[in-house]
Amino acid sequence: MQDPRLEKLADVIVNYSVAVRKGDLVRISGSPIATPLIVELYRKVVQAGGNPLVRMAPEECTELLLKLGSDAQLAFVNPLTVKEVEEINCSIGIWASENTKALSGTDPSRQAISQKARRPILDIFFKRAAQKGKKKLRWSGTQFPTEANAQDAEMSLAEYEDFVYKAGLLHKPNPAAAWKKISKAQQKLADFLNKAREVHFKTPQGTDIRLGVKGRHWINCDGHENFPDGEVFTGPIEDATEGLVAFSFPAVHGGREVTDVQLVFKAGKVVDASAGKGEDFLIKMLDSDAGARILGELALGTNYSIQRYTKNTLFDEKIGGTFHLAVGAAYPESGGKNQSGVHWDMVCDLRQGGTVEIDGKVISKNGKFVKADWPR
Repeated sequence: MQDPRLEKLADVIVNYSVAVRKGDLVRISGSPIATPLIVELYRKVVQAGGNPLVRMAPEECTELLLKLGSDAQLAFVNPLTVKEVEEINCSIGIWASENTKALSGTDPSRQAISQKARRPILDIFFKRAAQKGKKKLRWSGTQFPTEANAQDAEMSLAEYEDFVYKAGLLHKPNPAAAWKKISKAQQKLADFLNKAREVHFKTPQGTDIRLGVKGRHWINCDGHENFPDGEVFTGPIEDATEGLVAFSFPAVHGGREVTDVQLVFKAGKVVDASAGKGEDFLIKMLDSDAGARILGELALGTNYSIQRYTKNTLFDEKIGGTFHLAVGAAYPESGGKNQSGVHWDMVCDLRQGGTVEIDGKVISKNGKFVKADWPR
């Protein structure tokens, strides 16, 4: 028997997150293990008057390319994929894995080549997502609960399903209405941050980093692009990040897990990087192209329905009382200009003595915002 919450998830993504309109070309992509959700999304797109396009590929395909492909094949930019990203109106991506460690044994330098090849496609995607009007690309990504992801989160599948759906407020009678209410609180925070010149993070664990944000736009993430959502973000000034950040949780990227990441920034660029595990992979990614050592995103996690780390960035970067930084590509709508084939989010916990200062004034302490009408 299928979980009835899948239909509810598909409904909120199609009709709220990407708001499919009659005639829209809607790409739905995911691995075969996510078939139940893909089918529900397909149903909802058809009912909304859209034209669904399903892209479903086994996870093993990526592993085969990385292990068997030549450098030329790894660097190949598929013109059909480029055309697809230029033409689709909506993109719905599903994260679901049968083996989250499948790529752990691949050569990091080969993953770096593959990442670099994604840059032209990412550039088009981000540019269209930042546009307004008919040419704007509306997109959303969500999680289909699997045994592998549940194991990473150290939960049973049933516990993980409850976690995933509650994080998306699907236990509420009207999830879309609940997200609209959250949106109002997050917008007040974003409006305040839009006046900021500098953000300063400090934690007892060693983080002490300043980021210039004057003139950059803070985006209210309220269930449209990621689902579940819950953050406000911007693109920091490319040459105005100084200091050290010690990330609290393992950083997962490209099927690899890197622990105890520390990055030192000078004039906006990573000048020193270390990790307890996976340091070689970390360095290879940072050296994959000219923009990979520069920040493309700074964000504050505001989803207080998520309180535990699960080794899944979709949820971990939204944990209420955290902040995250992403090396690599910036989202143009934030005003960020950095370009890269990499976009790697890493999360730092503020709930154990951390502070957030805006232009010298503390706005968050121990993971809680000081104003009652901001997210909490």
